Amino acid sequence: MQEWISDNSALLLVLPGLFFFSLFMFFPLLFTIYLSFTDAEPATVFQDGPGGLTGFFGLRGVENFVGLENYVAVLSDPAFWNSLGITWLFVAVSVTLKVAFGLFLAMLVTSDRVRGKRYLRSIIIIPWALPPIFTITIWKGVFSSARFGLANQAVMALGYGTQSWFNDRWLAFGTYLLTEMWLAYPFMVIITVSALQAVPDDLLDAAKVDGAGFVHRFLNVTVPSIKRPVMFAAILTAAASFTQFLIPYVFNRGGPGRANELIILYGYREAFTFDAYGAGAAIMMTAVVFIGIFMLAAVWKGQLAEGVN
Repeated sequence: MQEWISDNSALLLVLPGLFFFSLFMFFPLLFTIYLSFTDAEPATVFQDGPGGLTGFFGLRGVENFVGLENYVAVLSDPAFWNSLGITWLFVAVSVTLKVAFGLFLAMLVTSDRVRGKRYLRSIIIIPWALPPIFTITIWKGVFSSARFGLANQAVMALGYGTQSWFNDRWLAFGTYLLTEMWLAYPFMVIITVSALQAVPDDLLDAAKVDGAGFVHRFLNVTVPSIKRPVMFAAILTAAASFTQFLIPYVFNRGGPGRANELIILYGYREAFTFDAYGAGAAIMMTAVVFIGIFMLAAVWKGQLAEGVN
């Protein structure tokens, strides 16, 4: 016994941490899966239910098992497909903006022609240090429909009238995109700057000797060298965009109406506004499946499973 403990001491040290990690990571997921197959609502899920194994040792309420009913109802709801479509559109446009803006700033702060790059990098990451709810609230004030809103001040300076930013579907969608880009661009800048600093100088010097201009060096030397790290960062930030909740919730609750209701907000509203915990859980699990398929496809297509270099 003593010999077995000595041989497996490392495993024994890891097991407590692995147990608690699994408990905190997988229990909410498993419980959500369970709720998605029930008609759970506040009046039932928190009631004392059966004990023992079938009652999950007292964790189960008096909700009823309904099989795939919630999933059928969700997939038959036009609001779900509108929510899923606007979410994917949000992911595609926001990731494009974040990568483009992050690459532009990273090129700027790594250029030999820019002075004070160290201070500029410190300023660039400031949005990352602020609480998201604080930043989103500030941006909500920027897009205020009142005349004193900064966005309205800007359009009035261009000769246009004031805009009700959150009452028009696509104007509201644009405010989501701009705020999301502001929240996430520091991450893209940090990853891209690190990738740019790893581009071999020999390759750039050889391209210069061959007469390649800036654009040709960027397209044929820089982009291939930083492609994999930037792609990896884009996949991570795409996952963050897919699960975005705070921006539409704080701005206009996914409005006008429910036109811009991103998928997580849609599930939240079903669960906590309409008290349909089972349907809300089914929506969340459907979203997990979609984002899981996207992540697997992106990693496989980008050949990132073997690491980033």
